[in-house]
Amino acid sequence: MKKIFALAAINFGVFGFSQAWTGAGDQKAQAGINAWGLGTGIAASYDYGLNSLISVGGGATVYFNEDEDNPFIFGRIGFHLQETLALPTELDIYPGANVGVAGRNFGLGVYIGARYFFTENWGAFVEAGNNGSFGVSYSF
Repeated sequence: MKKIFALAAINFGVFGFSQAWTGAGDQKAQAGINAWGLGTGIAASYDYGLNSLISVGGGATVYFNEDEDNPFIFGRIGFHLQETLALPTELDIYPGANVGVAGRNFGLGVYIGARYFFTENWGAFVEAGNNGSFGVSYSF
């Protein structure tokens, strides 16, 4: 019985306080693989919460090809639906848009994303749209 109680306490401590979105002042960093869109590459982004619905941030994707659209450096805005959809605290769904420079060209993209946090700081993300990526998320 003591072992069951200890295991339950450990799981609660690890998984019990993970939150995908806390609103104003929330900070998330993501890194992963860009799997479709302008090409396959490495993607990274950062989001800062302005309020319970909106975040702004920036990011970059470096593609493995030698195309003129390499790299894509962008600003982004996201609309977090966790509270609106009454989602569990570990899950956030967010549509958004990217605007930036892709090599020597103007870059514009839209996406819908999801984050799921396994611990207080670490989770996974996936974003699909003009470009798509998946990887790990870190909450500050």
